[in-house]
Amino acid sequence: MGALACGGEPAAARVLAHGVGERADLPIPLFYAYAGAFAALVVSFLALALLWADSRFRGDLAGRPITLRPPSGTARAARVVTLLAAAYTLAWLLLGPPTENAAPYLVYVLFWVGLVPASLLLGPVWRVLNPFRLLPDRPRRPYPARLGYWPAAAGLLAFTWTELVAPEPAAPRTLLIFLTLYAAAQLTGTVVYGHAWLERGDPFEVYSTLIGHLSPLGRRADGGRVLRNPFDGLDAIAPSAGLVATVCVLLGGTAYDGLSTGPAWVNALQSAPFGGRAGLGTLGLLAAVAGVAVLYAACLGVAGLIGGTKGLAGGFAHSLLPIAVGYLIAHYFSLLVIEGRHALILALGLDAEVDQNAVAPGTIATVQVLAIVLGHVAGVVAAHDRSVRLLPPARAVAGQIPLFVLMICYTTGGLTLLLA
Repeated sequence: MGALACGGEPAAARVLAHGVGERADLPIPLFYAYAGAFAALVVSFLALALLWADSRFRGDLAGRPITLRPPSGTARAARVVTLLAAAYTLAWLLLGPPTENAAPYLVYVLFWVGLVPASLLLGPVWRVLNPFRLLPDRPRRPYPARLGYWPAAAGLLAFTWTELVAPEPAAPRTLLIFLTLYAAAQLTGTVVYGHAWLERGDPFEVYSTLIGHLSPLGRRADGGRVLRNPFDGLDAIAPSAGLVATVCVLLGGTAYDGLSTGPAWVNALQSAPFGGRAGLGTLGLLAAVAGVAVLYAACLGVAGLIGGTKGLAGGFAHSLLPIAVGYLIAHYFSLLVIEGRHALILALGLDAEVDQNAVAPGTIATVQVLAIVLGHVAGVVAAHDRSVRLLPPARAVAGQIPLFVLMICYTTGGLTLLLA
């Protein structure tokens, strides 16, 4: 993660975000990583084509009811605690030292990266913790359906730019500017549209909620809490305006993060004048997001032609989510484990040191490859189940071939950026 390698912070954080740096240091050669990934995708695709003829996932109708309910007022208390934690982070930004400041670690590591495992285990945790939900839900007008997830996609892109492209991502001033703009957008949106804005317009709530669909803890359509198959939760994601863009921002952002540490891109940035580095980085980030989106749209367009069905893009956006989560885990696993401790040490003023070798290279490489491969296999399963539901039976398998090609392209790109 580039943010912690700037503004006086140690460059090791960037290395840890992508494993242990050089491919020669990794115990898994790139050829075997490719071979294993392709084998897993091919076997899963063929098995699904032969054995899975009907849709099996039931979305928000599935799940076993959970009778245990949290005490009344738990969510409000959690939001108050989160508000206090936000104020503490703000105090670090305003009053803390320019170097070894805890705030960048709290924001970029514990919050941003930590939301991934928290949401996977517990569901949409930021919906419960979001301090903006302390505001009254009194909308002045209904939230426009045409906006959908577009505000969240824009917010996630802005955060990714701040983290990966801004000249000094870890500088207090940079974070203060982003957080001020973020807070102003959420306050304005909540005053105008009520809490419906937070469900679609708060980038971090949308981020947590989408990932939370893969959690075994969820809610049915009637609002009841349930234990469920994560694929049912994934199937419950309803197509909406901006959903594809939001997932493509997540995928493209992690792709650019991997690309930005490559020798060619690093040399290009270093040779650019200081004022031009942000511009070059912005173009690179936008190109990565656009590349993911164009490839997705092209493959879905071909799938629609084969299947004789139009407008498939929104219906398959959910199949990209496990891929995005796999990338996030692969990129940031070691960062959370190692630099997460650094965040706590700085924030609490502890007299301790972080062991930068706490995670073995073999463990990092294994997590990276497994996260990407399992994420893509899950994407293949989700796409297959949706295909047999949306495409004519005679064309359901043939219509999935472009989607399978899409998965191969994403897998190749992801492994190359991580291990090459």
